[in-house]
Amino acid sequence: MTFPPYSRPARFAVVATDLDGTLLRGDLSVSPRTRTALVRATALGARHLVVTGRPAAGCRSLLEPLGYRGLAVCGQGAQLYDVGADRLLSSATLDRSTVRELVERIAESAGPLELGVVTAGLSGEFLVTPGFGERVRHGWRLVEGHTDLWTRPVEKVLIRSRRLDDDALAALAHRVCAGRIAVTHSGEGMVELLPAGVSKATGLAAAARRLGFSAADTVAFGDMPNDIPMLEWAAHGVAMGNAHAALRRHADEIAPTNEEDGVAVVLERLFPPAHAARPASTHP
Repeated sequence: MTFPPYSRPARFAVVATDLDGTLLRGDLSVSPRTRTALVRATALGARHLVVTGRPAAGCRSLLEPLGYRGLAVCGQGAQLYDVGADRLLSSATLDRSTVRELVERIAESAGPLELGVVTAGLSGEFLVTPGFGERVRHGWRLVEGHTDLWTRPVEKVLIRSRRLDDDALAALAHRVCAGRIAVTHSGEGMVELLPAGVSKATGLAAAARRLGFSAADTVAFGDMPNDIPMLEWAAHGVAMGNAHAALRRHADEIAPTNEEDGVAVVLERLFPPAHAARPASTHP
């Protein structure tokens, strides 16, 4: 499928949004106000581009209710996904021997780790060890031992420690993995190991090359440290009011929270209704 470039509106041609904690409310819905703001931005010439840590296989059920049919950046930037055609245009996987070695080295300092992996492709699964979460969530598949995680190609690995909090675990993983694989922190209990060089910025830049836009055309919204590269890449980076402190330091603007329609609040200013943009009449 070919995606034609959109004509550039007054300021931004692309609205890049994270999903969880940003566009989505806690119940995984998109509010009517936010839907209206996105429709208006699109009508004024902008393109809405989802940029999410979720793998493509985990995005379909969330994007369908939005009527989202275009390109999405998934898997923290590792995948370009044609939503309308339900087809992966590109993807990256981890070298399993390398990531297993690095997980063992992280565990030497962090203590025993609980692991989850996302297997490759549109049929990918989220496999977790028994202690990964308090309960097995919908879409997770429990495996008995660590060796069962590595039987298929893997797109990312998630690590959890009972000894270290997320920020400390992410910092340790950065030190251990530096230069070999990428590390990011995408949510509570979600410290992720990714193919080297993968980030939301690299995924967004790949989408830009395919669709014909640039960083200067882009406003980006996020809430967690995994969104830092995306906000730094975009011309204007917006952190949600519920954002992690590390992301807030890299933002050009702080919006209200995802539960308070923060994306809509900013878009209503950037893409106002036509009547709101007209100067007031000077006639009595």
